[in-house]
Parts: sequence; C-alpha cells; structure tokens
Amino acid sequence: MPKFSANLSMLFTEVPLLERFAAAARAGFAAVEIQFPYECSIDALRARLLENNLQLVLHNLPAGNWSSGDRGIACLPDRRAEFRAGVELAVRYAVALGCPRLNCLAGVASGREARDTLIDNLRFAARVLADAGLMLLIEPLNSRDVPGFFLTRSQQALEIIDAVSAPNLLLQFDAYHMQIMEGDLALTLQRHLERIGHIQIADTPGRHEPGTGEIDFDSLLPWLDEMSYSGWVGCEYRPRTNTLEGLEWLRRFQQRVAS
Repeated sequence: MPKFSANLSMLFTEVPLLERFAAAARAGFAAVEIQFPYECSIDALRARLLENNLQLVLHNLPAGNWSSGDRGIACLPDRRAEFRAGVELAVRYAVALGCPRLNCLAGVASGREARDTLIDNLRFAARVLADAGLMLLIEPLNSRDVPGFFLTRSQQALEIIDAVSAPNLLLQFDAYHMQIMEGDLALTLQRHLERIGHIQIADTPGRHEPGTGEIDFDSLLPWLDEMSYSGWVGCEYRPRTNTLEGLEWLRRFQQRVAS
C-alpha cells in the first residue's frame, strides 16, 4: 500500500500549524509535509515532530511574497540573490528537521531568460542540497489555478531537469495539477517513475479529497504499488467539510487493501 503523508498546510487547518502535528498523528499518519515551515522556529517544529513520532518528508524552498502573488522566484532574473538566500535557509530547516527533500516552485514568468535563470538557479540549489545529502524537486502547476506559471507539464519539467543535469534533481508529480493539464496519469507515472521524487494527490475539480471528482484513485493508487513506487504520497487537498470527515476516503482505501 502506498505511504501517505499529511500536508499540514492544507489538512488539519481547524487548528494552528503547530497543533496539526498531533492531529495528524492521532489520525494515523506517520509522516507530514509542509508547504512553507518558515513561520515557525526550527526548535518548535522539531519538538512537534519528536513528540508525535512523525517524519517530515517534504517542504518547499521560500517562494517569495505569497500574499502579493509570488508563486516562486526561481525563474525571475532580478531575484537571484533572494533565491540563493532562500536555498540556504531551506537547507538549514531541512537538515535540522531531518527532511530529505525540498520542492522548488519556479514562479510566474515566460521566455528564454526565465528558462535560463531557472536552470542556473536549479544548478546552484542542486549543488547546495547535494552537499547536505538532500533531494531537490521541481513541480509543474496547472495554468488555471496559477496563470502564467513557468512549468505546467511533466515533459517540460523533465526537459529542465535534463538541462540542469544534477543527479539529485527529480520531478514532483501532483496528480491534481497534471490531471488538469495533461491527464493520462497512470501512463505518465509509469514512464517516468524513476525520475519522480514525490507524488501528491487531490481530486479535480475543486482540489478536494480523492473520490470527490474525476480522477480514478481506486485504480491509480494500487497502480503505484504495481509499479513498486516506494516514495511518499502527499495528501495535499482542501477538505470539503473538515479534515477528519474528509479522511473517510483513506479509511475505505486502507480497508479495501487489507481485505
């Protein structure tokens, strides 16, 4: 059965961030991920992980000013220094918290200069992360939710990965975003599994729980086992009502696999 991590930026939001660790553990999760942990101190986060016997499996690099519309800064030529400082901060958090992988959001831009900047920044980040024993990820997002985002398709992201040519740079595959942009999820996962470092799930439309939309998760999740995917599957969705009620899909899936 796939290993599921709870994305604490989207699940258990009924309570403040530091209280979500205990809520995730009570719900049966052994691992969590956070989009941006930087509002909390390393010591506070480490304490919550240890208290609840949880592993932090993913967080993002700093992505600029989110409330002002930034969705990453890695492809923005005039913000290279800010990006590189963010890499250093993210690595400090990841090493201290035992988090093995960091995701880089490219940002909203287009054109050759943006592509060249992204490749150059990813080469820098990959070197810094490699020195710390960490994996770097890039993630395509759908253009409906994030108009103008630089990376929008799996193949485009893989071409960037090829251009960077760093062994610790892999693809973060979000089923919600890629269903909107390209569909054919199972075949894409099969073709590129060895280049995928993390998978996230949500259904579409709405970015709600699996089983609330058009994606056939009853087939897709067992397919991951058939392909021997050994990584984590991040539950990064917006509960339609509340988190615990929304987790009924996971309980049903686990019961079906166990029977």
